Amino acid sequence: MSVLPYLKPTVRARLGRVTSYAVGILVLVLAASFADWQEIQKVFFNPTVAKQMWPAIITVALKNTLIYTISSFILGSLLAVLLAVLKLAGGPLGWAASAFIELFRGIPALLTIFTAAYVIPIAFGFRIPGGGPGAGILALTIVTGAYAAEIVRAGIQAVSPGQTEAARSLGMSSGKTMFWVVLPQAMRIVIPPMTNEFVMLLKDTSLLYAAGFAVTEKELTTF
Repeated sequence: MSVLPYLKPTVRARLGRVTSYAVGILVLVLAASFADWQEIQKVFFNPTVAKQMWPAIITVALKNTLIYTISSFILGSLLAVLLAVLKLAGGPLGWAASAFIELFRGIPALLTIFTAAYVIPIAFGFRIPGGGPGAGILALTIVTGAYAAEIVRAGIQAVSPGQTEAARSLGMSSGKTMFWVVLPQAMRIVIPPMTNEFVMLLKDTSLLYAAGFAVTEKELTTF
């Protein structure tokens, strides 16, 4: 019989963590012992390549990554507010907003980037203003707006209905009530989850490389 059931829960948990760490360290040691370190250094830690990329990897690439992230986050947040309000309003516009949200939440972000960068120009002969950077910002804005819309919607619904009723009783229209009363309170609620969305967006900017912006046009290093 196993002795584990007779151990205290804290002891079992500690023993499980120690076992997991030991197995992880063993796997790392085995991987390191069989790795071709010369090839790894040649591919990933080549001093010649590092000298060519430095300091552009910081002064230019980091700057452009922040431009993509901040621009897409601001535009995506505005789109999210619009989609959330339309979805809560209902009607045909609400259905359209719901379909938009579900569509772009359900497909990979990389597919949205490829659509903005290649499918739209090829299929419709329309080039998105700004070239590669414009297409990248548009795609990331759409993805961010679709995901953040549900965050904003939840924040709006978390505001007490009494706030809306009080504003309406004072003669404020539904639009003014939403803009001046509900949304400011909802923004305080959605700030924590929106910070997570910002981090996810920052990581999603790496997908622009796969779309070819950094390979053929080098937008991640130079505009």
